[in-house]
Amino acid sequence: MPSTDAELEAEPAVAADLFGDRLELARQFTENLADQGELRGLIGPLELPRLWTRHVLNSAIAAPLFSGSVADVGSGAGLPGIVLAIARPDVQWTLIEPMERRTDWLSEQVDVLGLDNVTVMRARGEDVGLEFDMVTARAVSALRTLVPVVAPLVRDGGEVALLKGQGAPAEIEAAQKALRKYKVTDVRVEVLGEGVLTETTRVVRGVVRAS
Repeated sequence: MPSTDAELEAEPAVAADLFGDRLELARQFTENLADQGELRGLIGPLELPRLWTRHVLNSAIAAPLFSGSVADVGSGAGLPGIVLAIARPDVQWTLIEPMERRTDWLSEQVDVLGLDNVTVMRARGEDVGLEFDMVTARAVSALRTLVPVVAPLVRDGGEVALLKGQGAPAEIEAAQKALRKYKVTDVRVEVLGEGVLTETTRVVRGVVRAS
């Protein structure tokens, strides 16, 4: 059983703005994650008091960046993949995750929430062998080790949009060799949620050129 008596953070008012008429689905997913996340090894015991702010809204704020077909590599608990699929039902999402217990969770949430724009794949990103318009990831690894995994999944002219922390500029600097090798260009950091969220989201964006 969960080892903490922490309570789920109250839903911030801005959630209604970010999810619109999909807010009830976001609530349901957040409650499901709060109820089962620690027990199933998806989130840590200290995350409930900041689940909305640090995880759900931190993911949702990036929703306007995406279009077409998108892969979420290392989707884990569904952050950002499930959250983004709720916020953007017009986008086709593929959630890529190698661990069976996590893909079981993701598939359950897709079914429970009725997300017909989501496919769950149990695989490592390196082994997928498909191409997407965009690829995202959150809290997977440092950029220099993430780029060789995500860039090959992006079609020529497509984009990576990777959710990162405050160290994003330093990660870009450390990843220069990988960025050149995998032809990721126009790399920059976009800061989202200033004046809207209590914790901003940093997204490393770049265009992948096959030639």
